[in-house]
Amino acid sequence: MSYSIDVAKCSMNKYQEELCGDHVETIKTKDGMIVVLSDGLGSGVKANILATLTSKIAITMLKEGASIEDTICTIASTLPECQVRKLAYSTFTIVDLKNNGDVYMVEYDNPPVFYYRKGSPLSIHKEKRTINNKVIYESNFKMRVGDTLVIISDGVVHAGVGMTLNLGWQWEHIDQYLQDLVVVEQDALCIARDLLGVCENLYDNRPGDDTTVVAIKLKEATYLDLFTGPPKDRQSDEKMIEIIKHAKGKVVLCGGTTANIVARELDESIMIDLEHYTPKVPPMGYMKGIDLVTEGLLTLNATKEHLEKYLIEKQKGLVPEKIMGLDGASRLARLLIEDSTFVTCWVGQAINPAHQNPDFPENFNLKNAVMHEIVKLLKQMNKEVEVYYL
Repeated sequence: MSYSIDVAKCSMNKYQEELCGDHVETIKTKDGMIVVLSDGLGSGVKANILATLTSKIAITMLKEGASIEDTICTIASTLPECQVRKLAYSTFTIVDLKNNGDVYMVEYDNPPVFYYRKGSPLSIHKEKRTINNKVIYESNFKMRVGDTLVIISDGVVHAGVGMTLNLGWQWEHIDQYLQDLVVVEQDALCIARDLLGVCENLYDNRPGDDTTVVAIKLKEATYLDLFTGPPKDRQSDEKMIEIIKHAKGKVVLCGGTTANIVARELDESIMIDLEHYTPKVPPMGYMKGIDLVTEGLLTLNATKEHLEKYLIEKQKGLVPEKIMGLDGASRLARLLIEDSTFVTCWVGQAINPAHQNPDFPENFNLKNAVMHEIVKLLKQMNKEVEVYYL
């Protein structure tokens, strides 16, 4: 079975440092995702460079199929140890998570990873190995739907040292806090942001070390098929109906003509909602067997604006505000963000003269342009997106 991987990262710099000495790299693979957290020696520019190079080398080599031995040897030869302190150039944690839940993990000198199932901590069997004079711990295990992994840099463990706590926030105390948090919060970003916020308070807003939290949740895959615009060839109407009948998840129709075709072929009626709309977003409709029916171009454009705002906030490490509107664009944005990990867009190629600017080339379609932007935003959110033209 294929699942959805929800990953979020939040960091804060050491007090009065412009750059963070921790660095997180994530990359999607054909069958999952690789996540690397690296903590560079010291702080500031030097630590940032060391951590960035370490994580980028590791994630690039592993994605291309290199062994962990070759990866660590490459990192060691590229970034030598500190000649003064005789300490490692940077520590790291690598998580290679497959869509079926299989996990391969490597830990080197970072605090141990936290692992939870339904709020209960789970132990991870680790094999100790020495590669290029570096002692690492390898793990292989299987995550289930709802399981959570939390990776931290040592800035989390040290939070509050000499300030609000004598010895800092110990690993055991963090573990106890997370046991409740992972049950209350179902979103990886909320978990990462919450834990980092506690660290910030313990540091009294003057962090004594670079501090990073990475949360990973395995979720059940959800599907959404979005249809917009009538097919260019009327003979494709029947094909569109067959796709709708065999859809794995939710179905959304964007556009009056599209909705009328489906209503005709399914012998259903459309009820117009004249209560929930805005000056920018026209009224929605309701049809039996369809999860959402909206107007076309204006609704899609407003949806794009919701997605842009959400993504900007998430990229800043903020917890995005929940989209609360009841209009068609707000409902569609919520479906795309919260209820779909696999999105299939079916874009009809019949030209609507009302959407065509006479100054544009004949083959330029405004609807296609908006859909292109929506698809790009969804991919930046790590959604699996496919686009087909009818």
